[in-house]
Amino acid sequence: MESARGTVHKFGDNVDTDVIIPARYLNSSDPEELAKHCMEDIDKDFVKNVKKGDIIVAEKNFGCGSSREHAPISIKAAGVSCVIAETFARIFYRNSINIGLPIIESKEAAEKIKNGDTVSVDFDSGIITDETTGETFKGQAFPPFMQKLIDAGGLINYVNKEEA
Repeated sequence: MESARGTVHKFGDNVDTDVIIPARYLNSSDPEELAKHCMEDIDKDFVKNVKKGDIIVAEKNFGCGSSREHAPISIKAAGVSCVIAETFARIFYRNSINIGLPIIESKEAAEKIKNGDTVSVDFDSGIITDETTGETFKGQAFPPFMQKLIDAGGLINYVNKEEA
């Protein structure tokens, strides 16, 4: 599995799925359409500022709220390569893995990394490096099976690849 490197977009506690992708856009399941509205109710300039490979860092309970997959799909389609948070809502965690969005829990990284920092993540070891400050943090490394799911782009692609 590869690593991620990008500029941090920082958010606080309890960022719910209705903020990640507002309910008024749920009539679409097109990833590109969802990406255009990702995070707009919490940061109206997010989609203008996010670049391919960037990283979201949040605090506690990221992805709480409804169980819809639209939220991690919109984040991934917006170009975000990884989400780091102190904790994730369990259904968001599962949905992220199912659609191939890498997410890592690290209390220390969530507390210390600042908006605009450049961060790299080694998915094999779970090591998060804040290149702006030089600090490193330990996150949860992905087990080999989860790495295969993410590398394949999610559960459906993984299953289709295995059956081929």
